[in-house]
Amino acid sequence: MEIIEGAGTWSPPAGGATDWVEQLRTPDLSVGTYCVPAGGRDDQSPHTEDEIYVVTAGRAKIATPDRTAEVGPGAVIFVPAGEEHRFVDVTEDLTLLVVFGPAYGSRASEA
Repeated sequence: MEIIEGAGTWSPPAGGATDWVEQLRTPDLSVGTYCVPAGGRDDQSPHTEDEIYVVTAGRAKIATPDRTAEVGPGAVIFVPAGEEHRFVDVTEDLTLLVVFGPAYGSRASEA
């Protein structure tokens, strides 16, 4: 067992619009925290791993090519590998607990 300290806790991005910190990594999954300040820009690219976001604080919209939805504390979002997505209209500092399966960056890029 391991207690993952700081996972899902706001951390002001240093010198950028977003901040990603990985707190746990095994071959099968990774856990981290992604923070986007109010008014910030999320410029992430699609990932090669499946992903679950849990909104722990803040408000925004998540946008994919097919849908846009408002999210806030307690929202749980599944994004399949390869799907374009980003957080837009961030109205309150957004903090996300992120789980990747398998671990973030462990699959070879399909490009």
